Amino acid sequence: MFVIAGATGNTGSVAASTLLAQGKPVTVLVRDARKAESWRQKGAHVAPASLEDTHAVAKALAGAEGAYLLIPPNYKAEDALGYGFRVGEALAGAVKTSGIPHVVLLSSVAAQHAQGTGPIRSLHHAESVLWPAAKNLTLLRAAYFLQNWASGVEGVRNQGVLHNFLTPERKIPMVSTADIGRIAAEYLMDPARGRCVVELAGPEDYSPQDIAQTFAAALGKPVKLETHPLDAVIPTMTALGFSQDVARLFREMTEGINSGHVAYEGKDAKFQRGKVTASEAINQMLGLSAATRSGGGQA
Repeated sequence: MFVIAGATGNTGSVAASTLLAQGKPVTVLVRDARKAESWRQKGAHVAPASLEDTHAVAKALAGAEGAYLLIPPNYKAEDALGYGFRVGEALAGAVKTSGIPHVVLLSSVAAQHAQGTGPIRSLHHAESVLWPAAKNLTLLRAAYFLQNWASGVEGVRNQGVLHNFLTPERKIPMVSTADIGRIAAEYLMDPARGRCVVELAGPEDYSPQDIAQTFAAALGKPVKLETHPLDAVIPTMTALGFSQDVARLFREMTEGINSGHVAYEGKDAKFQRGKVTASEAINQMLGLSAATRSGGGQA
């Protein structure tokens, strides 16, 4: 049996679906059991548990052969790192108590750094506390999510403008959440021994200019990339409902990406590319089916 955290989110849902498609027994961890009815219908077991609750998570992990764990985002947290540290420590306690033989953790590019990476700092902490607690630990250090660009869909559709804080022409690794979930499931079914670091990217790297051009191609109209200064990150994000602390951390992360500090560690890490292209991810964000893109869809 495999335990999946975040099954109502992007990566966890793919991991759980991939395992179920292979005939594997799956238990999904959910904070609100009412949101898990669809998983029951698919044949999964449901374990209501907050990931901050060491006892509840340990109970769900007991007897499992592997688990996919993560730190869910909390964009309204007044102390975002404190929240992330608490979740990481709770997960480590649950892993140690349960004795589960293998854990896959959704981590991030640059999690090897303790400072200068914004919200990624909580994943650095999670890695550090999970490693001594886990019998075997696979760290999926994912690149910049392609789905992060979904926040720009409204501006692209209505104004033909993609707003951006990254260096416009600089290509960086990006990866789809679908690839992350699929690869997580693959590592659960074929676990590594000891501590394994896997650095994940999509099939190729992209610049923000590339992303703007991909939106333009999908919509069949020009899309202008409008790059804003870093000082605009905090007011922009707080206006969208993010807490001041979360916005501050995202500014730090963005600065780290632009400076090259937020980057892969290399060394002994395994580098792996996924299959989902920016074009495929963006068409999904826009709700464009393959038939529609080829001109065979209905208006």
